[in-house]
Amino acid sequence: MRTTLPTQRMSAPFTIAVIAMLIFAPLSGAAWQESATQQAPSSGSKVRTVGTIKSISANAVTLATDAGSEITILIQSSTRLLRMAPGQTDLKQATPIQLQDLQVGDRLLAGGSSFDGGKSVTATSAVVMTKADVAAKQEREREDWQKRGVGGLVKAVDAGTGTITLSTGAVGTSKTLAVHVSKDTIIRRYAIDSVKFDDAKPGTLEQIKPGDQLRARGTKNADGTELAAEEIVSGTFRNVAGTVVATDVGNSTVTLQDLVTKRPVTMKMTSDSQLRKLPPMLAQRIAMRLKGGGPNSPASEANAAGPPAAARASESQAGGAGSGFRQGGPPDFQQMLSRMPAVTLADLQKGEALMIVATEGSVDVPSTAIILLSGVEPILTAAPIQASTILSPWNLSAGGNVGTGDAP
Repeated sequence: MRTTLPTQRMSAPFTIAVIAMLIFAPLSGAAWQESATQQAPSSGSKVRTVGTIKSISANAVTLATDAGSEITILIQSSTRLLRMAPGQTDLKQATPIQLQDLQVGDRLLAGGSSFDGGKSVTATSAVVMTKADVAAKQEREREDWQKRGVGGLVKAVDAGTGTITLSTGAVGTSKTLAVHVSKDTIIRRYAIDSVKFDDAKPGTLEQIKPGDQLRARGTKNADGTELAAEEIVSGTFRNVAGTVVATDVGNSTVTLQDLVTKRPVTMKMTSDSQLRKLPPMLAQRIAMRLKGGGPNSPASEANAAGPPAAARASESQAGGAGSGFRQGGPPDFQQMLSRMPAVTLADLQKGEALMIVATEGSVDVPSTAIILLSGVEPILTAAPIQASTILSPWNLSAGGNVGTGDAP
């Protein structure tokens, strides 16, 4: 979860607002950024800004703000400096500290007067969360998401009762779980151009729709069929299968002919995108299963097993030996993916078959590839329609690490 920092008593409303941020905002740049947004402050205006300490020189602290800019915080002898641990809500629990106690990487919330066109702030108060405290909080949050988190594909949404019906389970299995949303449930929505939890924005129940991928954390009932959600993150992701039309290494894009729509689609690659090549023998085995069309085929498994957690495809970890096919059971797609050789855009050839899981994107923002898989021609030949859904269990794996401090 994201956590924000309270500041000293500049005024009652300011203090209350900051404490509210601390209680309800999870550990992510999105909440900090939203709560501390500045609108071109004029010199002398009262402002508050939040971010991560980038450097310290004498009494000048350079802050990398969550809005993506840099601002100089001037700490005066009269500035009240406080340290609070993540989760604390009472300023009386804060510990007074000195300027020399600040370190690069600490989180800082400062309030004061702006000058130099809003590029600097003379702080009257500043509250710090140390890098170590934040890391410890993040680790606890990761463990809690693993322990009390569930995920899958949204089957139905009843806004009237605040209930989301979720299809969950490991690959090859399918369960139905009722996720109950209350007025206190924190709801987020993945950004259209990112699968990072850190980039998720505040959302509403009305935004969630069937087919979405959803991860929830909360308390289950005795038989595990219902969950009272404390926090939810959801998003819409694309599954595209097609052949390469062109690659642009300079712009990190690939254009492919979508086998379903018969139209060209351009996908953006980032440092978080996974580009893998499916070994020929494995591609043939999956193709054979698809041709069989049985209940344990990859297509049916993909539809049954929703990809939960947070978009962490780039952080997936192998979970055992072998090719990923379990003895006597369905294949472990995430394990197979982690063992496949990596490829680059330069390796892709015109006409080569690809399967891609990507962000939703928009008219103005191209979809960003989460996973690109080449070497899939046998699969597309066997079942071009079902093939586009096979990667679904891979893009938001429930296994491995639950987050990086900014991800569940």
